[in-house]
Amino acid sequence: MIRTEVKTALTRWRGVIIAALIGVFGLRLLVATFGFMPWIGGLLVVLSVVMIVSSLQRMRFSSGRGGPGVVQIIEGQLSYFGPLDGGAVALTEMTRIELDPTCKPACWRFYQTGQSPLHIPVNAEGADQLFDMFARLPGIDTSKMLDQLRGNAQRPVVIWRKDDLRLH
Repeated sequence: MIRTEVKTALTRWRGVIIAALIGVFGLRLLVATFGFMPWIGGLLVVLSVVMIVSSLQRMRFSSGRGGPGVVQIIEGQLSYFGPLDGGAVALTEMTRIELDPTCKPACWRFYQTGQSPLHIPVNAEGADQLFDMFARLPGIDTSKMLDQLRGNAQRPVVIWRKDDLRLH
């Protein structure tokens, strides 16, 4: 049996732990082998560094669980099923994303032309999936987003806006 606190900590740090193990294995190949194996070891070390950075960013994004509602991202559609409201936004039609720290808990606002904004609490179940969605958006500054999420924002702030590059 594993204590709940230990299990929670291991789950939170699992990406960093796995990346570190890959890095240690790669370092062993780099130092203790010959031929082309040190090259593979070097690549594993570089891969582990990238994985550690990514895992740490993902950890900074996570705002816990137990918030109201459930988030799903399926086939290009972001859906939120909340206790009082909900909705869906097509990822290709999204025009703006805001973080509103004045809500309790803080919430994301997703805008799509012709619809009212979709509000999703940052700690809703499944909200950690939003990090992958944000990372795919063109021109998003993830470090700015993470800074704003961690408490630097005092009022609603635009995290991403779709640039309309169509010719008229």
